[in-house]
Amino acid sequence: MVETKTFESTSPATGEVLGTLTEADEGAVDRAVETAAAAFEEWRLVPAPRRGEILFRFAHVLEREKDALTDLMTREMGKVKAEAGGDVQEAIDMSYYMAGEGRRLWGQTTPSELQNKFNMSVRAPVGVVGAITPWNFPIAIPSWKLAPALVCGNTVVLKPAEDTPLLAQRFVELLTEAGLPEGVVQIVHGYGQTTGAALVRDRRVPVITFTGSRETGIAVTKSAADNLKHVHLELGGKNAIIVMDDADLDLAVEGIVWSAFGTSGQRCTAASRVIAHADVYDALAKRLVERAESMRLGPGWEDDTDIGPVINKAAIEKIHSYTQIGTGEGAKLLTGGEIASDGDLAKGFYYRPTVFADVEAGMRIAQEEIFGPTTALIRVGDFDEAIRVANGIKYGLSSSIFTRDVNRAFRAMRDLQAGITYINAGTTGAEVHLPFGGTKDTGNGHREAGQAALDVFTEWKSIYVDYSGKLQRAQIDNQEPGA
Repeated sequence: MVETKTFESTSPATGEVLGTLTEADEGAVDRAVETAAAAFEEWRLVPAPRRGEILFRFAHVLEREKDALTDLMTREMGKVKAEAGGDVQEAIDMSYYMAGEGRRLWGQTTPSELQNKFNMSVRAPVGVVGAITPWNFPIAIPSWKLAPALVCGNTVVLKPAEDTPLLAQRFVELLTEAGLPEGVVQIVHGYGQTTGAALVRDRRVPVITFTGSRETGIAVTKSAADNLKHVHLELGGKNAIIVMDDADLDLAVEGIVWSAFGTSGQRCTAASRVIAHADVYDALAKRLVERAESMRLGPGWEDDTDIGPVINKAAIEKIHSYTQIGTGEGAKLLTGGEIASDGDLAKGFYYRPTVFADVEAGMRIAQEEIFGPTTALIRVGDFDEAIRVANGIKYGLSSSIFTRDVNRAFRAMRDLQAGITYINAGTTGAEVHLPFGGTKDTGNGHREAGQAALDVFTEWKSIYVDYSGKLQRAQIDNQEPGA
């Protein structure tokens, strides 16, 4: 008899055990895929507007459950209340948006080169989608993947992060409550090396959508290649905020604080670099340090908390290792750079907001994703240097510039090598009706959100209807001599 393995979900704020989950072995993944594959044959035939109506009801259910999900997120993931509520709101917005796609799912019509013939293209579902989601947006990101997959007529096997399984479980329960038919979404809990790997290998899963680290994304791609799976990757970022000499510094500081320290820096869009013009560098650094040192660390459910815990022990150890790397490289630590261990903070994984100055663009802390509340100040002499430094990394997710010069703003929009660019705002805050994703090592060219997300979960089918009553041959020289 095979022993069933379990794992615990614990609060990063206190270490409290919140629940115990069964780890899905290869057999459990096999059964989940089999169930989803069987459900696909019925679900794909449900009219897309009806599928959209289920997502519309799901959005209503999420609205009803928003406070409860917010509270659970502050405990299981660690976000502060406002951010946790925003995470849930993204799922609400995405569900409403994709519900509307049930009445569009636009294809194309084109004229034919032949008489009495009609041409069109339509979207067709692919089959079973394997969705592997991270812990940092435990309600929003599942919605980014599942809502478009479902409205397109696919079924889904969801493998959520092992750090936030209770939130994922509740997400699926609420989908069922909204009227999703049995079997359409299956959830398997466990670790990436076992449960996730089994899902990626399964031949019956033609699409894998994954959000996580660059290294894991490469491993997923290699594993999926043997079966020519469609692979959608959302990976890392090393995002920069440029602050020019004509910027509104108060506004820039607000944008930097929110982007660098929000979610304790645990966002792929976090601003872990600040590229500042030499004329404002010192003033900006002073204001940023003052703001960082005024921020209160604590559990996310307390109203006066500014920064919650990071997700686990491995995360805090990685973040602290980069502080040591930065000082070793010669960067100047202005504030933070330490694990908070006073009082009740010692029960959780809290890291003080960290600001480095005198950072050179080639330093590791300016090149590698830290995924914590750390940002690096880089001094530049002019706009062109700022753009070069911003682009001088292997990632290309989000970018930002603070300037009052409209010409600089438009040049930045053109020249910044990133999937997202903000003008006079931070690097976070994407809206669900525009594509989300990046260039270079941030992914593999696909996008989430907006209509672009539909391309991940559909195949194009071209259809030709000939009503001439005779065989007409396209691309054959049928022209009469001299015509």
